[in-house]
Amino acid sequence: MASDRIFGLVMFAVALAYVASAFQIQSSFLSDPVGSKSFPILIGVVVMISSLVLIAKPDADPDWPTSRTFLMLLVATITLIGYAYALKPMGFIFPTFVAASILSYQIGPRIGPALITGAGLSVGLFILFKYALGLGLFPFPAGMIG
Repeated sequence: MASDRIFGLVMFAVALAYVASAFQIQSSFLSDPVGSKSFPILIGVVVMISSLVLIAKPDADPDWPTSRTFLMLLVATITLIGYAYALKPMGFIFPTFVAASILSYQIGPRIGPALITGAGLSVGLFILFKYALGLGLFPFPAGMIG
C-alpha cells in the first residue's frame, strides 16, 4: 500500500509541475481555437486525478521479485546499453549476435540454443534491415571490409 501511495504522491507532483509548465506555453497568432495549452493541461489533470485515486485507494502490497530477477534485469540492461555503444564501431552482426545470445540465454539457460538464436537473429535481422528496409547498416567494422 505504501508503494502505491508514494508513487501517487510523486506522480501528483510531476503532473502539477507539468500543468504549471503548460501554462507557460506562448500562443501564436496562428493557433487553433482551443489553443496550444489545452491538451497538455488536460493530460496533466488526468494524471493528477489518477494519482489521487492511487493515494486514496492503493492496492495491496505487491510481491517483489527476488534479487536474482533484479540481477537478470541488470544484466539485460547492461547488455542493451553495451549493444547500443558497440553497433557503430563493430558493425551490426557481431554485437547483435552477442546481445541476442545473452538475452536468449536468460530466457532459456541452454548455451547451444542461445548461440543458434543469436546467430540466426543477427544474420536474419541484418538481411531484413539492410535489404528489405533499405537501412544503411554495415555488417562488420569498417576496417574489415575493403
